[in-house]
Amino acid sequence: MSLNAISTSAAGLAATQAAINIVSQNVANAGTAGYVKRTLSTVANGPNNSGVATGQITRSFDAAALNQLRLETSGAAYTSTKSGIATQLDALYGVPGSFTSLDGTLNTFTESLQELAANPTSAAARTTVLGNASAVASLINSAAGTVQNLRTGLESQLGTDTSAASTILSNIAKLNGKIQNTTDSTSLTDLQDQRDQAINSLSSYMDVQTVPQRDGTVSVMTRSGVTLVDRGNAATLSFDGRGVLSPTASYATDPAQRTVGTITATLPGGGKIDLGAPGVLRSGSLAAEIEMRDQTLPQAQRQLDDLAAGLSTALTNTASTGTYSGTDTQISVSTMKPGNTITFPVTDNTGAVRNVTLVASATSSGTIVPAAQTTDSSGLTLTFNASGGPSTYAAAIQSAFNTFNASGSAYKLPTLSATPVSSTGTSATLTLGAAGKVAGAASASVSAVSTSDLNTGNPSLAMFVDGSGNKLYTGSFDGGSQLTGFAQRITVNGALSGNTAALTATSATDTSASGARAQKLFSALTSTQQTFSSSSGIGGVSAPYSATVIGFAQDIVSTQGANASNASALDATQQTALSTAQSRFSAGAGVNIDQEMSNLIALQTAYGANARVLTAARDMLTQLLQI
Repeated sequence: MSLNAISTSAAGLAATQAAINIVSQNVANAGTAGYVKRTLSTVANGPNNSGVATGQITRSFDAAALNQLRLETSGAAYTSTKSGIATQLDALYGVPGSFTSLDGTLNTFTESLQELAANPTSAAARTTVLGNASAVASLINSAAGTVQNLRTGLESQLGTDTSAASTILSNIAKLNGKIQNTTDSTSLTDLQDQRDQAINSLSSYMDVQTVPQRDGTVSVMTRSGVTLVDRGNAATLSFDGRGVLSPTASYATDPAQRTVGTITATLPGGGKIDLGAPGVLRSGSLAAEIEMRDQTLPQAQRQLDDLAAGLSTALTNTASTGTYSGTDTQISVSTMKPGNTITFPVTDNTGAVRNVTLVASATSSGTIVPAAQTTDSSGLTLTFNASGGPSTYAAAIQSAFNTFNASGSAYKLPTLSATPVSSTGTSATLTLGAAGKVAGAASASVSAVSTSDLNTGNPSLAMFVDGSGNKLYTGSFDGGSQLTGFAQRITVNGALSGNTAALTATSATDTSASGARAQKLFSALTSTQQTFSSSSGIGGVSAPYSATVIGFAQDIVSTQGANASNASALDATQQTALSTAQSRFSAGAGVNIDQEMSNLIALQTAYGANARVLTAARDMLTQLLQI
């Protein structure tokens, strides 16, 4: 027997022993989280491939399955976060139709108005109306407060999650450095497992993708293309949280105007990227938290603000409609308070019909109100200075039009014009034109009441007021939008507590009890259509939505219920997708005990065969030495 056989068998024993060690390691770590199955390759060695040697220890997994796992992990964290907040939001409004729900509480209030209309002399019925009105205001206050608490909670969670994600990025960069400088294949595979686990953890916070490099490191970037880790260098993430958020807190690309926190990635070279900007993070818990804080919850706040505003103005404002000649519109209005409106449609320069809304102001003319704060976000809302009274309205409106036309606004409207027909100290008749582009009759909404003289606007009544100084709610934009945050401030007019008889006053001059006023207040809430903002998301987002106050409350409850149900269903689907991705990855990367035992039997057979060759060689040499 050639001495080559001895060396070959010895090499075979060493290679087989190394392979058995790998099998043993796989079996021992079968239940270890993040452990990827190892395999050991062998290579031909010696003259004419007469020997064998151990090659590299490699991890056995499907790269495509790993990428899919990270994608589904990110998606599952996103849908889970959204579903959790949507469920909490839905719970604010109670079970639809129940006595304690938002619509149920409103129904109880309107029913008490009906009962008062039937028993106008009953002091108990008047007290019940005020008590139920207070319950409505308190429920709206509470719901709006909880919405802001949820936003504040998300602001805090964003800070915590940002810090955790930043730590993971740093760990990935450190592991990249160790992998780059490690030559031992056993240590290398352990480091690669740790790195993959870190990237998988990162994917629950944000949508990431990896790019392998030739030196064994990986670059990590968001799916929108922001590089967060490049070999041994990692971006540092920070969050400038603002603590307790108010209803006016919002995101803006201009840091000077932004009043919520954002995630800033500071790159190794010193550059900064705003990860909180729309579209940068597309999935993961951070993206969901930003979306819920900046879009979903502000929309819920807007719904409650619109409901509070509708509840107030339905009982205080009188609506009127002008006449349309085919070329312009004529409308009469009485003294207007800041926030009262005149609206008329025009055909813009693209052929589309848009609403122009003129908002009375005590200070300015021609200021364009931001679309998000208006009832009709697709139209144009301009202020006009109404402080001089009706006799100045035409000139003030013309001044507003001139200011708008001179501003070079992006709105595609024709040149606007206004010409007075007649005016007195208390009312004005206006003709509104737009170079023949007026598309219909104008309408106006004017507050007809006072918070202190409860009979001035009979049957209108300031039952619900702005809690800041017991002010009349008009929707003014002077000093900021009165609508924003009104749901937190709405309260029952304090003057009514000491004068409940006003609920049944026959007229402004006759205070004898009559059920007519209570009945008209009931009709204003249950039968009269109000216009609610498209920004509330009820009935679509492209045009104002018309409904009664009661109907709008029911729509809020049903919309939030549907949103919660949809979010829960989407999350369930995504969790199933994640489970499938985990199973697919585990099928390729996990340790199969049966397969490892089969491999072990084969290795034992090979080990025994090599050992028998050495035994035979030993016996032959012994015999030769004895000759």
